[in-house]
Amino acid sequence: MKTFIYIVAFMVTGSTFAQSIVDALRYGTSNVTGTARYRAMGGAFGALGGDLSAIGDNPASSAVFTKGIASITFANDSYDNTTSFFGDQTNISDSDLSVNQVGGVFVIRGSQNSRWSKISLGFNYDRSANYDDQFIAQGVNSNSISSYFNEFAQGVSLDLLETVDGESISDLYQFLGENEGFGAQQAFLGFQSFILEPDSAELTNTVYTTNTRATNYDQEYVLASSGSNGKASFNLAAQYNDNLFLGVNLNSHFLDYNRTTVLFESNNAGAEVDLTNVTDIRFENNLRTVGRGFSFQLGGISKVNDNLRLGFTYDSPTWLTLSEETSQQISTSAVDNLGEFTTNVNPQVINVFEDYQIKTPGKITGSAAYLFGKQGLISFDYTYQDYSNLRFRPETDSFFNDQNIAIQDILQVVHRYKLGGEIRSNEWSFRGGYRFETSPFEDETTIGDLSGYSAGIGYNFGQIKVDVAYDFYTQDRGEQLFDVGLTDRATVNRDNSSIIATLSLSL
Repeated sequence: MKTFIYIVAFMVTGSTFAQSIVDALRYGTSNVTGTARYRAMGGAFGALGGDLSAIGDNPASSAVFTKGIASITFANDSYDNTTSFFGDQTNISDSDLSVNQVGGVFVIRGSQNSRWSKISLGFNYDRSANYDDQFIAQGVNSNSISSYFNEFAQGVSLDLLETVDGESISDLYQFLGENEGFGAQQAFLGFQSFILEPDSAELTNTVYTTNTRATNYDQEYVLASSGSNGKASFNLAAQYNDNLFLGVNLNSHFLDYNRTTVLFESNNAGAEVDLTNVTDIRFENNLRTVGRGFSFQLGGISKVNDNLRLGFTYDSPTWLTLSEETSQQISTSAVDNLGEFTTNVNPQVINVFEDYQIKTPGKITGSAAYLFGKQGLISFDYTYQDYSNLRFRPETDSFFNDQNIAIQDILQVVHRYKLGGEIRSNEWSFRGGYRFETSPFEDETTIGDLSGYSAGIGYNFGQIKVDVAYDFYTQDRGEQLFDVGLTDRATVNRDNSSIIATLSLSL
């Protein structure tokens, strides 16, 4: 059985593995999830209400209900990733079944003499993001993973990378994490696996070269992640007279994200006189992030007349506290004058980072809906959110401060458009939706625009309603393999599809 050693790695410059802007966006971004009716109409419910997942968009939505309701939603989410890397393409797909939504609303009627005709109390949980993902990038690259270790090694003295009598690999890796930081740990892995060669044997040496001597390298980069992000909304709303609905949400956020990346690299360059050539490398990194957070929402819906409804929602920033753990190992094969040899460096150490915070930007949403009597409706939502206001905290930390400065140039305003419609025929309802979301990145390639469509049907049995929907969206992204050295990007085209079923019960 492996013995894991837990250490604290402080946030210092060079700890780029864990806390990145892409990670912060992942944790602070939600998708259109929830009930089948909500998703069938593209999530365009800001001016409609009357749906439990709509509470997450506009807290006034619960006051639209005329009586109490409870619902549960199951979703089968699938993805199909096509990855391009130096001209080669790979494809991988998977799916999973989960409880996507559960909640209920209790409606209290007001007195006949009160202008507040009813008050609603609600709770709703939506799985706001699904982190299940996997892709494989493989191709022939002129840039080796050795450049990653080499960049971290420059300036690190050799005496920090060599073990002394009685000191194990785990002991030294742990010491470096506690005292020198992430960068020194990477230099240590490169040196101990024979990827790095010091320019001299003096313990004061701080200059290194690499022992990968080919011009082209066969590479395969595998990423596999799992987990989810959820939001639980505690809701209070009320109806004033016949035409105004007001509400507030207090939201609890929680996430669990697990990621493993493995890089395989090989070359067919042989041994050279008096020189070592590393021919095969396997480099594994593991990350686990657990988070909790808080936000609130204020919203209103106005019945302008019997047909037209307008809605407005303010979403506060989300304050998230994140805890992270990382682990690494590397193995290599090499040849020299004496023949072939292999090396495995597995410190069996988990780096436990100090908790840190991210503050996601607030957003505003304006909505409009037009009802054609009881025959149907059409609705539209627009959301404005400026991701250049994303912040890492504490801002007194030099690394986080650098990230916050970079965010100003890297991230931009996101515009979200959602359009939905519904046609009713007796107990049947037929629905469709479309949504579009601009990229949060200025370059529009790190994460591209998102576009999707949806459709669904529902049947009202009276006390019980059953709804089903199909939701599809696509989005491209550029996955940078590492933050330094091997910074080449793989292009991942991700197609996401879901089949959703909701059972609703009137109370």
